[in-house]
Amino acid sequence: MSELVLTRKDSRVFRELNTVLTVTARDIVLLFKSPSALITAFAMPAVMMGMIGGNLMQNMAAGLGFDFGSFMLVGMIVNMMFMVVSMNMTSLVDDHEIDFNQEMLVSPVSRYSIVLGKILGSTFGAFVSMVATLLVGLIMGLTLSIEKLLLIVLLSPLFCLSGGALAMIIIGVIKSKRAANMAVMFISMSQMFLSGAIIPINQTDGVLMVLSRLMPMTYCLDLARAVVYAGSPEYDSVVMFNPVINFAAITALTIACLVVGTFFFARSEKNK
Repeated sequence: MSELVLTRKDSRVFRELNTVLTVTARDIVLLFKSPSALITAFAMPAVMMGMIGGNLMQNMAAGLGFDFGSFMLVGMIVNMMFMVVSMNMTSLVDDHEIDFNQEMLVSPVSRYSIVLGKILGSTFGAFVSMVATLLVGLIMGLTLSIEKLLLIVLLSPLFCLSGGALAMIIIGVIKSKRAANMAVMFISMSQMFLSGAIIPINQTDGVLMVLSRLMPMTYCLDLARAVVYAGSPEYDSVVMFNPVINFAAITALTIACLVVGTFFFARSEKNK
């Protein structure tokens, strides 16, 4: 009997893992089949960092007490991860329209496996955007050491999971692709300015401070900068919170968004 129970558990684990890998592989294949998506992944950092960031570097960077170029580069790496993963997650709306979700949900697999696979597949696109951001930074004369870059890469799955979880709330509530895309873009742009991707928010207070503290990217950015500026005299001027606090906040917000978003997503598919 115990062997039978173990076999069933192993079978379920394998089924869930297979679901995650299948959804992940599907998204990666779709990315390579969409040249426009690859072009966008390279174009967005050029616009966001090259134009907006370049203007800020030339006009507002003096007197900050730290190197604004490195500050912005780290911010844009994390921001692009969030933006790409969030926007890619909206393809779940397309899957809803072609009944792909319905076919997956009638199978005996966890809804979280489907969502996790989607986030992992979107993470591949986020890595493409990271490479593009680094290339744009190189053209602008902004670089990171190999050690610091590797630390960000190690943290990047957590950042992508956080961005995907936040997008799930929007997808779970909105079933129009156009409306979902607009909502995700609005949230992404809001986070870019309110979370400190390119503009320091150390002195922000009032309503803007409250909004920034509710955004997961605030803590992802601060954690990334903590590992980049660790041991430097600029650390206290750049990093707002203890890395442990950042990690705890990211974890709590990600779990909350993932649970709530997946609940609404699964319920909307069930009621279809």
